[in-house]
Amino acid sequence: QVQLVESGGGLVQAGGSLRLSCAASGRTIDTPIMGWFRQAPGKEREFVAAILWSGASTHYADSVKGRCTISRDNAKNTVYLQLNSLKPEDTAVYWCAASRAYYIISEAYRYDYWGQGTQVTVSS
Repeated sequence: QVQLVESGGGLVQAGGSLRLSCAASGRTIDTPIMGWFRQAPGKEREFVAAILWSGASTHYADSVKGRCTISRDNAKNTVYLQLNSLKPEDTAVYWCAASRAYYIISEAYRYDYWGQGTQVTVSS
């Protein structure tokens, strides 16, 4: 019903920036919430940020608050994650996800569709 494709990952030095993109297709009207998650080696998947397609609400994990901005372009069905002041601890696979919920949630199991993931590597 909804397909998600991430892009924009890569290798960056500590202190640098990356902008991740998530292109959505299908019935995105059925998934009001878009989120970003990440998983570092040896760690569990964790919530990063989420946004309503309406743009009325956003939420960030404490680990990225102040260094991260989530945004959306409804006309392009695309959600962005701007990562600034990157740290080696930010190294992970990043996924975008879509949820049928009607309020922002941080639990991965509440998200119904997932992209393929994009690797972010931050060198020290």
